[in-house]
Amino acid sequence: MASVVVKTFVRMCNYLQDPCHVARFQHFCGVEGTFPERQTKPDSGRPDPDSSRLRKRVQQDRQDPDDGTGNGAAGDAATPQVNGMQGDDTVRPGGPQTADQDSDKTRAKPLRRNSLTGDMGQEFLIHNKFLFYLFTFGTELGNEMFFIIFFPFLFWNIDALVARRLIVVWAWNLFVGQSTKDMVRWSRPASPPVVKVEVFYNSEYSMPSTHAMTGTAIPFCVFMLTYGRWQYPFLFGFCVALSWSILVCVSRVYMGMHSILEVITGFLYSLLVLAFFQPILEKIDNYYMTDHYAPLVIIMSHVSFGLVAFSLDSWSTSRGDTAQALGTGVGAALATHVNYQLGVLPDPPLSLLPLTLPPLSIGLVLRSLLRFFIGVAVLLITRTVMKAVTIPFLCRVFGLSSDDVRQARQHMKVELPYRYIVYSVVGFVCVCFVPVLFRILNLA
Repeated sequence: MASVVVKTFVRMCNYLQDPCHVARFQHFCGVEGTFPERQTKPDSGRPDPDSSRLRKRVQQDRQDPDDGTGNGAAGDAATPQVNGMQGDDTVRPGGPQTADQDSDKTRAKPLRRNSLTGDMGQEFLIHNKFLFYLFTFGTELGNEMFFIIFFPFLFWNIDALVARRLIVVWAWNLFVGQSTKDMVRWSRPASPPVVKVEVFYNSEYSMPSTHAMTGTAIPFCVFMLTYGRWQYPFLFGFCVALSWSILVCVSRVYMGMHSILEVITGFLYSLLVLAFFQPILEKIDNYYMTDHYAPLVIIMSHVSFGLVAFSLDSWSTSRGDTAQALGTGVGAALATHVNYQLGVLPDPPLSLLPLTLPPLSIGLVLRSLLRFFIGVAVLLITRTVMKAVTIPFLCRVFGLSSDDVRQARQHMKVELPYRYIVYSVVGFVCVCFVPVLFRILNLA
């Protein structure tokens, strides 16, 4: 009986891992590839044992001086390769097309090149622009720019307690997901038949989907932390969290970056992480604030897990994303400790719970926007200055050339401290320094 269940489970996993299902879903959503007429037989989408060799081969060919991130914190965004979209006026196989047939088509390319190889990606046709923009938005909910906007806005304008606890879950959730990727080492869905609507992460491993993990962890953790603390109906909060998660998960299949199995695994994996943190998150937060040795424990634990992540595979942006998230977590946790010790923790007293949203007014909106834009400007300046100082300094310390930044950062002794130093400072500034600045500017 047990063997039958195992065999059925394996068959189901193989079925869900088949890239043909991804291709069918893309076709249903109006994505058409521009593959050559003579196509090689696609692989089955199963784990590719040689995928790590691709990374090692392309390391010598990279020319982009900086890598970007998507699943990490406020990371180093790659220079966007915006190719835009234009009407398709080419002759497709099967003969010329009329103007009416072409009017609903849009020719496009991925907006950002591959983070490891620099590949710009292949052109594809979009027949449904609404779904294209919807799923592009969905996938951005797991990318760098969203985190730059979401975490600071939540901390400065809505609820600092929820924001700092959310950062804890987000950092460890990303660590678990990215580390699992580098241990499992499955390749991305085969193309063809899959159309690569996005190619930025195409050379990285894919099991589980860390977009699905963060896209599930963030909304459900927000729901978990705010329900009962804020006044709103349970069904409303649950539906918002579920819709957010589904949009991110489905967008990864639409983009051709993950199989159905990898997305489902990421979703369930993230729920498991949340189940682990739910009973202990308050204790972790209190420990960070009150314990005399908390700063030492915070630094040692985050750096230790970063060393584990960096030892799992060759250089990749996923490895950098992990250290980046852990570094941001270090900075935010240390700032929480400092705020508590100084008596400036911006938490409302328990007597005010449950909280309610204040009535909207022009003054409230303007103050919120002013806080957000000033704060984000400070974070971006901090990141830029720290990057400009840290990388050349580390290169000089370890006797490496700083002329090729990307090449230098392939060394763990540069990449790991660089990520931790830069993003721990950014996290600290976000949680500790910027609120002080707001009080000075009378914006608190």
